[in-house]
Amino acid sequence: MNIWFDEQMSNSRELQHLRTINDGRMSGRKHRRDKSEISCCLKYLIFGFNVIFWLLGLGIFIVGIWAWTEKDIFNNLSRLTNITLDPAFVFIVSGVITFTIGFTGCVGALRENTCLLASYAIFLAILLLLEMTAGTLGFIFKDWIKNQATNGFQAFIVHYREDPDRQNLIDWIQEQWLECCGIEGPKDWDMNVYFNCSSIDVGSREACGVPFSCCKPQPN
Repeated sequence: MNIWFDEQMSNSRELQHLRTINDGRMSGRKHRRDKSEISCCLKYLIFGFNVIFWLLGLGIFIVGIWAWTEKDIFNNLSRLTNITLDPAFVFIVSGVITFTIGFTGCVGALRENTCLLASYAIFLAILLLLEMTAGTLGFIFKDWIKNQATNGFQAFIVHYREDPDRQNLIDWIQEQWLECCGIEGPKDWDMNVYFNCSSIDVGSREACGVPFSCCKPQPN
């Protein structure tokens, strides 16, 4: 009888020991799982930020498409003389990139999807790297960038009346931002066929003139 009782006690101790080990393992797993979970506050902070980012990208994209529609680009692609200098195209590309990043971060945070969050982090790292690279190259090749900007502005002057977006952009630069007239001065507008003095022969009212954005209103 005593032998049987001792065996039962021994088995009971072994079962209790096994339960203790299993409880410890489960506690460890739970503890590790808690560490890997995303904080609720951080989750909704990332989600809210990226909803704004996502809607901003969608808005920029819609503005770019609307601008192309207003210029009837989709029905007449020959009007798109230089796609890299077209403000509407820049809006479309910027909108697509912003929308993609915002959507990835938004869904990744809401679903706690590590794959999407990793993609979101990679996108941000690439953008940061591109900004740092652009800043470094801008400092090293500042003379070349100045020449490219001058050539681009000259192209805007030449095609001033041909593209409403470029016209509005150059008017804003001259009137609101830099308060200037041309690159070096008003004579730069001789490059435009409408403002060139030779246009007098064809009866152009703008010959030997400049756009209204070059002029300053007289104070009363």
